[in-house]
Amino acid sequence: MFLGSPCEDDESLCKWVYKGTDSRGLANLTDWFIGLPLAVAGLAALAVLIRFVLHRLVDRLVSRAEGGVLPAKVSWFSRRRRTTEITHTQELRDLAAATRRVQRAKTMGDLLKSVITGVLVAIFGTMILSQVGVDIAPIIASAGIIGIALGFGAQSLVKDFLSGVFMIFEDQFGVGDVVDVGEAAGTVEAVSLRVTRLRDLDGTVWYVPNGEILRVGNKSQNWSRAVVDVGVGYDEDLARARRVLSEVAHDLWEDDDYRSVIIEEPEVTGVEALAPDAITLRVLVKTAPMEQWAIARELRQRIKARFDHEGIEIPFPQRVVWHREGRPHAGDDDAEVADA
Repeated sequence: MFLGSPCEDDESLCKWVYKGTDSRGLANLTDWFIGLPLAVAGLAALAVLIRFVLHRLVDRLVSRAEGGVLPAKVSWFSRRRRTTEITHTQELRDLAAATRRVQRAKTMGDLLKSVITGVLVAIFGTMILSQVGVDIAPIIASAGIIGIALGFGAQSLVKDFLSGVFMIFEDQFGVGDVVDVGEAAGTVEAVSLRVTRLRDLDGTVWYVPNGEILRVGNKSQNWSRAVVDVGVGYDEDLARARRVLSEVAHDLWEDDDYRSVIIEEPEVTGVEALAPDAITLRVLVKTAPMEQWAIARELRQRIKARFDHEGIEIPFPQRVVWHREGRPHAGDDDAEVADA
């Protein structure tokens, strides 16, 4: 510090103004209204720049992870093998695995971006407080105390964070999956360390804390299955009904419009239930992820049209009422009342 200077050693702008004007008040005002805002703005700009660069780096890593790690020659050889040796089912499995890899890469990218943003906010926020004049030594020294306080006073927050980390690294679900987490179900739109965002069928957005997710039902991981239950009347020939169902399912399997999403030839498992008004037959179709609903709708439409053509009845609920004639009057002493 200069002799009698009001400026600190690191306040170059204050020193310059004081040296030129010899005014303590003007030097202090200049440093407060110009030097301090410039320092804060510079730190904020540096934080934004570092965040942008690191996020771009994460995006490049995610894009490389989405494309796989095989060299070009190996990928070409793999494609050649698929065209000559690998079956249609295996091709669909490879496609499902690639789609899953893309979803997981995006989820990991979102996680890394969240961590980067949090760390930068903590570091540069502390530096800005130091520039303003706040003594950050107690803040740094109290980090351990804050950790203890978080452990006791914010247990749910710590639980959400830990659950989010394990869910992401265990690949329980990712962005784009259709999941059921209990009270909420829908398509995963975003996954962070604290909360998972879902959008259900009617457009409602659900924000579910990761610590509250006790179990996850993933309906789109690797492959899916369409389960179609068809009821027929008790008077129908079950062998004929199963044969018709097998033909309809096989025609769907052979359809070029659906060969890209049906992994294996459909299976008619047989009688699944004997209900009061119908016998239930079940058809199973293994599909690519999230294609089971469209395949099930198409299969039901074809089954209805074929059953109408074959004259096979799809029964509706019926009730049989027994009417007993000669019912005695209620006033008779020896009357017997029977309900049917």
